[in-house]
Amino acid sequence: MVHVEQVGQVWKFRMARSVAGRPLYFTSAYWVDGLLIDTGCAHTADEFLGVMKDFPVKLIVNTHSHEDHIGANAVLSSYYHCPIMVHESGIQALASTHNARLKPYQHVMWGRPSQSRALPVPEVVETDHHQFRILYTPGHCSDHICLLEANLGWLFCGDAFLGGRDRALRRDYNIWQIISSLKFLVGFGPRVLFPGSGTVKEGAEQELYLKIAYLEDMGHRALEYARVGWSRRRIARKLFGREMTINYITLGHFSGKNLVRSFLDDYSFGET
Repeated sequence: MVHVEQVGQVWKFRMARSVAGRPLYFTSAYWVDGLLIDTGCAHTADEFLGVMKDFPVKLIVNTHSHEDHIGANAVLSSYYHCPIMVHESGIQALASTHNARLKPYQHVMWGRPSQSRALPVPEVVETDHHQFRILYTPGHCSDHICLLEANLGWLFCGDAFLGGRDRALRRDYNIWQIISSLKFLVGFGPRVLFPGSGTVKEGAEQELYLKIAYLEDMGHRALEYARVGWSRRRIARKLFGREMTINYITLGHFSGKNLVRSFLDDYSFGET
């Protein structure tokens, strides 16, 4: 299923594979002035192409190379004969999706994307009426970028910002890099967040500050509990309660224990 909504000058496409009429997990893409930011997952690629035929696409930019953000790259690029751009470290991932080791839940929710050829995204992407500065924001993954339209305060932030209070983390994320990237982003004074979840948020600076404060507080508490000898399981239970359903759906790939692990093991990345 694909839900379409206009947010000012920006068009939002929120999409998910549906089973028995129920969405499994939403991800989003955004279109503005001929620029398409992300393309959703493989399971919704054909439906998304049908929707996008009403929108001219001159360029596709991926915020990162995860399968739920690049799924319609190949079909849209072929249909519109338009280039795809991504951070240079993500080019190989897009070209070799057939080699990616997906977990069972990733196959079910998003599917395996077709291979696509991409160019390295420049420091600035220009459309007819807008200019987007490319900001490198690792942590969620090593090739993650955000796009900032400084004149209007738009920040297309992919999965660098996930709303709410995190109680779980994927095994390969780095929470301290995520915090560092959030601090980097808030320094640009954004006004509107356009995240990969599709939940557009006004008051972007406040949202970012609240997220940073929450994650730093949890991180420092985890470190203190570890210093007095608490186990990681005990710390996770104390800070985040019982494991969320996502822990069981992903067979432990997302878990509170992983969040604690990153707080402790990745702390050498540096105090942020």
